[in-house]
Amino acid sequence: MAQAMATMNQQVVQSHGIYHGLPVHGDEHKGLTAIVTGANGISGQHMVQVLAQSPSRWSKIYCLSRRPPAGTQLPVNARYISVDFLSKPEAIAAVLREHGITHADHVFFFSYIQVAPVPGRGLWSNAEQMCIKNMELLSNFLTALTQVAIVPRRVLLQTGAKQYGVHLGPAKVPAEETDPRVLLEPNFYYPQEDYLFRWCAAAGVGWNVVRPSYILGAVQDAAMNLIFPLAVYAAVSKKMGLKIEFPGDMEAWETLQDQSSATLNGYLEEWAVLTEDAKDQAFNATDGSHFTWSQFWPRLAKVFGVEWEGPVLDPKQYKVIKRPREETPRGYGPQTDIRRRFSIVEWAKRPDVQKAWEELAREHDLLNKELTDADRVFGFLQGALENAVHVNLSMDKARRFGFFGTVSSSDCMLEVIQNFVNLKMIPSVQVLDFAAKSAYSLL
Repeated sequence: MAQAMATMNQQVVQSHGIYHGLPVHGDEHKGLTAIVTGANGISGQHMVQVLAQSPSRWSKIYCLSRRPPAGTQLPVNARYISVDFLSKPEAIAAVLREHGITHADHVFFFSYIQVAPVPGRGLWSNAEQMCIKNMELLSNFLTALTQVAIVPRRVLLQTGAKQYGVHLGPAKVPAEETDPRVLLEPNFYYPQEDYLFRWCAAAGVGWNVVRPSYILGAVQDAAMNLIFPLAVYAAVSKKMGLKIEFPGDMEAWETLQDQSSATLNGYLEEWAVLTEDAKDQAFNATDGSHFTWSQFWPRLAKVFGVEWEGPVLDPKQYKVIKRPREETPRGYGPQTDIRRRFSIVEWAKRPDVQKAWEELAREHDLLNKELTDADRVFGFLQGALENAVHVNLSMDKARRFGFFGTVSSSDCMLEVIQNFVNLKMIPSVQVLDFAAKSAYSLL
C-alpha cells in the first residue's frame, strides 16, 4: 500500500481570486524572457498580467504591438515596443535590434486584424482577406525572428473556436483538438498553423496552439468583446427606464455556450509553454463552466438594477435569417437558421440610445463620450446572443496533460464588468466581493 502511494502522480494546484485549480510551477523556471505580441488586445494584455504575477520566473516581458496597452500600467518587468507586423520582416527585425531584443525563451502570439466584413454579411464574412492579412502578421514576425537569430524554446499561437466552424452552423459536439479542419470557406487559422509548424520544424523550436471560445476580459479596445456592449445595453436601458430584453429565441437562450476567460487562458498558455510534455500540442481553452444566457441574464439585470425579459414564444416576432450555405461544419444534418427578435446593432445606433449614453458618459466622466463603430462593437455581441449553435470545446486533452484551471464564467463576466467600471468605460454597478459572494448569490 505504501509503495503504491509512493508511485502516485500527485500535483499541487492553487487558487487566485475566482480562478481555481491553477498549476504551481517549480523553481527550475527562473529568469525567463517572454515576447507577447498584440499586447494591447484583450488576450495580450491579460497574458502580460498573468506573467507579471511571477517576476522571478519572467524577468523580462517584451510587449509588442502597434499601439501601447491602454488603461493599465505596465508591470515593472514589462517593456512596451511599438512595431507594425504588416511591415516587411526587415523593418520588424530592425525594430527588434534597435531595442536590444536578441533573445526570447517563449513567444506568445496574439496579433490579429479584423478586416471589414462583406456589406450586409456577418463579422467574419470576408474570409479571404482575413486569411491574407492575418497570415502576413505571423509570417512577417517569424521571419523577422529568424533574421535577428532569435530561437525561442516555444512559440505559442492563439487561434479560436472558429477552428471548428462554429460560426458557420452546427459543429461537432464536443469539439476536440484532433477534429478535421472545416473547409466550407477559407479560415486563416489553418494557414497560420501550417506556417507555424514549418517555421518551428526548420528552426528546431517547439510550438503550441491554443483555441479559446468567446474571450472575456476588460480592455479599452472594445471590439471582439462580449461584455462591454452588453454592459452598455444594460446601463442605457436603466437610464431610459426600460428592461433588458433578450434578442434571441428560446434555443439561443438555453444553448450551452463555452466561455473563455482571458485570464484563465493566460494561465493555461503559461502552463503550456513551461510543460515539456505539452510541446508541439494544440489545446482547447475554456472556463470549464456551464454557461447559458438564461442563467446569466437575471444576474446581469440584478447588477445593473434593471428588470429583464427573456425570449418570447411567438415565432412571428422573430426575423428569420438564412445562413449562406446548406452544408454544416459537422458534415451532416440540417443547417440552422438565425432568429432575431431585434438587432442590438441597430439598437445602439438609435438617436435616443445615443443621447442616453452621452448623458451617462457626462454624468460618470466615462472615456467613451459617444457610442461609435456599432457594427463592429455590437456586431460581436449580437452574434453571441442569437447563436443557437452549441459552442462546446472539450477540455479533456488539457486535463490529461495536467491543466486543471477553472473559473465560473458568470463570476468572470461580473468581474469583467467591474473592471470596465474601474477603466471608466461604464457607469458604476453593484460591487461584488468575490471572496464572499459569487454570481449565484445574486439570484
